[in-house]
Amino acid sequence: MPELAEAATPERLEDDWITNFFDKCRLISDEEMQVLWSKVLAGKPVLLADIQSEPSASFHHLNKSDAALFTRLCSFNWVVGELVPIIFNAEDNIYTEAGINFGTLKHLDEIGLISFETLAGFQRTKLPQKIVIAYYGERVDISLQKQSDNCLDFGKVLFSKAGQL
Repeated sequence: MPELAEAATPERLEDDWITNFFDKCRLISDEEMQVLWSKVLAGKPVLLADIQSEPSASFHHLNKSDAALFTRLCSFNWVVGELVPIIFNAEDNIYTEAGINFGTLKHLDEIGLISFETLAGFQRTKLPQKIVIAYYGERVDISLQKQSDNCLDFGKVLFSKAGQL
């Protein structure tokens, strides 16, 4: 609980979800996993800093290695309208050095935490000329080519509903 931000809105979650979450966490004896779950609940540092929606029940069935892999993926999160892991080429050193590669992204896709589009990727459309994105609170101002109706590619990965918090 001390990890929760002042701006957190846990009242937006169903009481049953909160009870279930704490019940599952109570049964975890591994200290590293307890810290990870507390950060998941608080949204620090790799997930949203404010509780905005309920993760799916399948999120509670992550094993330690899946949770650690998902946490490493989240280190590449940018806010581009919403929280998005920016992964353009899964074989680039910046990702592989963090243990993120084609195989690990495929695995996270298979267990339902992300959508991994290996060919086309994802983009935001109908953007104005000037937008602001952020990486861990650091704002980046971007000027796109046209006055309106711009597109911005942001990689090959999106969070699934289960992968969002």
